[in-house]
Amino acid sequence: MIVSKTDRLLIRHFQLSDAEFILTLLNDSSFIKNIGDKQVREHADALSYLSDGPISSYDKYGFGLNLVTLKDSGVLIGMCGLLKREEFDFVDLGYALLPQYCSKGYAKEAAIAVLKDANINHRLTTVAAITSPDNAASNHLLKALGFTLEGNVLLYDDENNLYKYNFCN
Repeated sequence: MIVSKTDRLLIRHFQLSDAEFILTLLNDSSFIKNIGDKQVREHADALSYLSDGPISSYDKYGFGLNLVTLKDSGVLIGMCGLLKREEFDFVDLGYALLPQYCSKGYAKEAAIAVLKDANINHRLTTVAAITSPDNAASNHLLKALGFTLEGNVLLYDDENNLYKYNFCN
């Protein structure tokens, strides 16, 4: 299912056929450093990650992490979407791009599209975002998107910055 099309991007639900890309993205050193090691090392692990994560979330909530591709070429560059974590009462924005696609405005473009979808199609009025305090790029992006720093939150035994985004309706 297509979530959004922007000037440069196509954002769609993940499918099991995206397992090889997930293996690449989740094992990238910047993903492991900034998001965490998901222990996805083999094709079967990637299938489980997709089935138990994004695909399960689409079924349960109607949203989840989505695949981000370049619209003109179809090249897979990352993911961006919404997460509903059991440990929190709020929905949060998640994103990750392969390093060669960072600092080109793709994350901001994808996040804007996902936030618009969150408000229009899922009637969310607030979305949070969680990032490590030393992830300067993500902290900068969230502020540029209009998120405000609310404080800190413990996630996976680490202190993280908690941001909130309130939609103006």
